[in-house]
Amino acid sequence: MPGKAVISLTTGLEDPERVTVAFLVAVGAAEMGRPTLMFLTKEATRLTMDGVATGVACDGCPALAELVARYAKAGGRYLVCPICFDARKLDKQYLIEGAELGGTVPMWQWIGDEGATTFSY
Repeated sequence: MPGKAVISLTTGLEDPERVTVAFLVAVGAAEMGRPTLMFLTKEATRLTMDGVATGVACDGCPALAELVARYAKAGGRYLVCPICFDARKLDKQYLIEGAELGGTVPMWQWIGDEGATTFSY
Protein backbone atom coordinates (compact mmCIF):
# COMPACT_ATOMS: atom_id res chain seq x y z
CA MET A 1 0.00 0.00 0.00
CA PRO A 2 1.35 3.47 -0.85
CA GLY A 3 2.18 5.80 2.04
CA LYS A 4 -0.36 8.12 3.62
CA ALA A 5 -0.87 11.75 2.61
CA VAL A 6 -2.08 14.61 4.79
CA ILE A 7 -3.09 17.93 3.28
CA SER A 8 -3.54 20.74 5.81
CA LEU A 9 -5.77 23.58 4.61
CA THR A 10 -6.52 26.78 6.53
CA THR A 11 -8.00 28.82 3.70
CA GLY A 12 -11.60 28.86 2.56
CA LEU A 13 -13.30 30.47 -0.40
CA GLU A 14 -11.59 33.80 0.32
CA ASP A 15 -8.73 32.25 -1.70
CA PRO A 16 -10.35 29.79 -4.12
CA GLU A 17 -7.15 29.15 -6.09
CA ARG A 18 -5.34 27.98 -2.93
CA VAL A 19 -8.32 25.75 -2.12
CA THR A 20 -8.25 24.34 -5.64
CA VAL A 21 -4.53 23.53 -5.43
CA ALA A 22 -4.99 21.79 -2.07
CA PHE A 23 -7.85 19.71 -3.49
CA LEU A 24 -5.85 18.86 -6.62
CA VAL A 25 -3.03 17.52 -4.43
CA ALA A 26 -5.49 15.59 -2.25
CA VAL A 27 -7.37 14.16 -5.22
CA GLY A 28 -4.12 13.12 -6.87
CA ALA A 29 -2.97 11.28 -3.77
CA ALA A 30 -6.32 9.58 -3.17
CA GLU A 31 -6.75 8.56 -6.81
CA MET A 32 -3.23 7.05 -6.74
CA GLY A 33 -4.39 4.81 -3.90
CA ARG A 34 -2.78 6.65 -1.02
CA PRO A 35 -4.83 6.83 2.19
CA THR A 36 -5.49 10.57 2.18
CA LEU A 37 -6.66 12.95 4.89
CA MET A 38 -7.41 16.65 4.56
CA PHE A 39 -7.01 18.42 7.92
CA LEU A 40 -9.16 21.54 7.75
CA THR A 41 -8.82 24.48 10.11
CA LYS A 42 -9.89 28.13 10.28
CA GLU A 43 -12.03 29.16 7.27
CA ALA A 44 -11.38 25.84 5.51
CA THR A 45 -13.82 24.20 7.94
CA ARG A 46 -16.68 25.76 5.96
CA LEU A 47 -15.69 23.69 2.91
CA THR A 48 -17.00 20.55 4.61
CA MET A 49 -20.52 21.95 4.78
CA ASP A 50 -22.87 20.59 2.11
CA GLY A 51 -23.10 22.94 -0.87
CA VAL A 52 -20.25 25.29 0.10
CA ALA A 53 -17.32 24.05 -2.02
CA THR A 54 -18.67 25.27 -5.34
CA GLY A 55 -17.51 27.52 -8.12
CA VAL A 56 -14.45 27.71 -10.32
CA ALA A 57 -11.34 29.49 -9.03
CA CYS A 58 -9.79 30.50 -12.34
CA ASP A 59 -10.01 30.12 -16.08
CA GLY A 60 -9.04 26.52 -16.76
CA CYS A 61 -9.38 25.40 -13.14
CA PRO A 62 -11.65 22.44 -12.42
CA ALA A 63 -14.84 23.15 -10.50
CA LEU A 64 -14.50 22.69 -6.76
CA ALA A 65 -17.64 20.53 -6.66
CA GLU A 66 -16.00 18.17 -9.19
CA LEU A 67 -12.85 17.91 -7.05
CA VAL A 68 -14.90 17.23 -3.90
CA ALA A 69 -16.80 14.47 -5.73
CA ARG A 70 -13.59 12.90 -7.06
CA TYR A 71 -12.01 13.01 -3.60
CA ALA A 72 -15.02 11.26 -2.07
CA LYS A 73 -15.07 8.63 -4.83
CA ALA A 74 -11.37 7.92 -4.21
CA GLY A 75 -12.02 7.39 -0.49
CA GLY A 76 -10.54 10.66 0.76
CA ARG A 77 -11.35 11.74 4.30
CA TYR A 78 -11.60 15.08 6.08
CA LEU A 79 -10.72 15.79 9.68
CA VAL A 80 -12.26 19.11 10.71
CA CYS A 81 -10.90 21.12 13.64
CA PRO A 82 -13.74 21.11 16.18
CA ILE A 83 -12.63 24.39 17.79
CA CYS A 84 -12.65 26.18 14.42
CA PHE A 85 -15.94 24.52 13.46
CA ASP A 86 -17.69 25.51 16.67
CA ALA A 87 -16.27 29.04 16.58
CA ARG A 88 -18.06 29.51 13.25
CA LYS A 89 -21.29 28.08 14.67
CA LEU A 90 -21.51 25.44 11.95
CA ASP A 91 -23.94 22.51 12.16
CA LYS A 92 -22.61 18.91 12.13
CA GLN A 93 -25.72 17.62 10.37
CA TYR A 94 -24.56 19.35 7.16
CA LEU A 95 -21.08 17.78 7.01
CA ILE A 96 -20.25 16.27 3.62
CA GLU A 97 -19.36 12.63 3.00
CA GLY A 98 -16.06 11.62 4.58
CA ALA A 99 -15.92 14.57 7.01
CA GLU A 100 -15.72 14.25 10.76
CA LEU A 101 -14.79 16.56 13.60
CA GLY A 102 -11.41 15.86 15.15
CA GLY A 103 -8.32 17.73 16.25
CA THR A 104 -4.62 17.10 16.29
CA VAL A 105 -4.67 13.95 18.43
CA PRO A 106 -6.98 12.06 16.01
CA MET A 107 -4.83 13.35 13.13
CA TRP A 108 -1.67 11.92 14.72
CA GLN A 109 -3.50 8.68 15.49
CA TRP A 110 -4.52 8.41 11.82
CA ILE A 111 -0.94 9.07 10.69
CA GLY A 112 0.40 6.41 13.02
CA ASP A 113 4.00 5.27 13.29
CA GLU A 114 4.68 4.92 9.58
CA GLY A 115 4.34 8.66 8.98
CA ALA A 116 2.82 10.54 6.06
CA THR A 117 3.73 12.88 3.24
CA THR A 118 2.34 16.30 4.17
CA PHE A 119 1.32 19.44 2.32
CA SER A 120 0.11 22.68 3.87
CA TYR A 121 -2.01 25.37 2.23
